[in-house]
Amino acid sequence: MTTNYAALLRGINVGGHRRLPMADLRALLEGLGYGDVRTYLQSGQAVFTADADGDLAAEVEAAIEKRFGFTADVVVRDHAYLRAIVDECPFPAAELEPKQLHVTYFSAPVDADRFAGIDQAAFLPEEFRLGDRALYLYAPDGLGRSKLAEQLARPRVTKGLIATTRNWNTVVKLAELTSPQPQ
Repeated sequence: MTTNYAALLRGINVGGHRRLPMADLRALLEGLGYGDVRTYLQSGQAVFTADADGDLAAEVEAAIEKRFGFTADVVVRDHAYLRAIVDECPFPAAELEPKQLHVTYFSAPVDADRFAGIDQAAFLPEEFRLGDRALYLYAPDGLGRSKLAEQLARPRVTKGLIATTRNWNTVVKLAELTSPQPQ
């Protein structure tokens, strides 16, 4: 069965490092046999269709390393998951500026114990909530100024995980782009 996916690449095309042109990423994904390949922005998002019969993230990671000579962490999620992330947002997304709301996608489930050392009250009005392999971050002054985001990115929190963050506009757009198209 063919499923719609988004691949979220971590840390490419940032500050001139680990350059991966989106046309090359599209060609790489098509070369892996994926269909309907499209990219979104220059910061490492691609959508495609594939038969779900393996570890797509590992397959994309290996192909990037072989073709471009560097490693890039990849998280792959299907449309149903991406739609649920939008629908289950614990913050009033429609009332917020998109720059205030972010989602960090994790490669595996996380539990509250991983974040127990963070005193959330000390960072108010910034807040975070956990979702399914995701963390929602409300940062009213934006991610670049967020002290809470700094704490959430520390190795004691992210150890053993791939974690990649997207702003709310991108979160919503990826759910839209992976939506099944009428035949």
